[in-house]
Amino acid sequence: MSATRTLHLAAEIGGPPRYDAASYVALARLAEHGALDFVTLRDSFERPGPDALAVLARVAPATGRVGLVPTVTTTHTEPFHLAAAIATLDWVSHGRAGWLVDVSTTTAQARLFGRRPAAPASALWREAGEVADVAARLWDSREEDAGIRDTSTGRFVDRDTLHPVDFRGATFAVRGPATVPRPPQGHPVTVVDIVTGRTPELTETAARYADVVLIRAGRAEEAAALRGRLRARAAETGRDPGTLRVLAALTLDCHDGERPREPGCVYGTHTAAGAAGAHYRGGPVDLADLITRWHGDEAVDGFHLTPVEPHRDLERLVNGTVAVLQHRGLFRTFHPGGTLREHLGLARPANRYTTAGGAS
Repeated sequence: MSATRTLHLAAEIGGPPRYDAASYVALARLAEHGALDFVTLRDSFERPGPDALAVLARVAPATGRVGLVPTVTTTHTEPFHLAAAIATLDWVSHGRAGWLVDVSTTTAQARLFGRRPAAPASALWREAGEVADVAARLWDSREEDAGIRDTSTGRFVDRDTLHPVDFRGATFAVRGPATVPRPPQGHPVTVVDIVTGRTPELTETAARYADVVLIRAGRAEEAAALRGRLRARAAETGRDPGTLRVLAALTLDCHDGERPREPGCVYGTHTAAGAAGAHYRGGPVDLADLITRWHGDEAVDGFHLTPVEPHRDLERLVNGTVAVLQHRGLFRTFHPGGTLREHLGLARPANRYTTAGGAS
């Protein structure tokens, strides 16, 4: 691995619904012990169980380094409140928050709200891009020193440092400014999951607004081609493609460990890509070999792994695969920074209103 090219690893800590904080805390601490960049907690309006963003707000004070990335659905929700909730998670975690953008396409989920009918995925991903855009504007809408809290004068905030965003999208409008101070990271990390067969609008949203993109591919060549297309499109939108981290998403099953291959099974350094994404079945050492090869060939910037059995497979990932990668000098042994952006090698964004001289 090049000394200038960092390997990034992340993991999902969801699974069957659990209603005790201890299990989520234990999994997040395990990932932190392995120096993983971040953990995700997937969610949807139909999924039973506690809200992912609220759960990770509880996990935040029980951890110190690992990034925390809940699913946040942009459909049927108010962008202003969404931006405030993510900023709050960034504050309570001291700069370790991100959000995994998702949309709600089903009639059943639309009925939970009763505000509007279900819409095509293409329209919803265009809307999600607008939500990502206005969220970043809201995070910038309060300058760093906006708060005064001067009891002698009765001034709570410097109004000259507040900037209405005046954003009007296809389905919503936001005046602003935000009520939550600018997050410690400036902009919490935006993650978008690309699933094979989804709409071009999803890819466009990822290329324009994502800091991290999760891709599904069964072979390194497929991953490299998709990574190349995403980076090229990011450059066309005016972004530096070097600010986009592309991680291969794998479902992880370490039940059998290392074993000889059998006909019809997918083991070791092979993956199978299906409708639900790519699957890995094998042991920790073979997984370390796969990660080393794909990253070394620049097919991806790292991996996001979803354990089939959270406690078993995450433990084998951290104490097996990560330990092997660390022994080979391919993965860090500690978090060198304190924020998720630092883990990912991403700069803290400048405030657009400050750099524009305060012009909205």
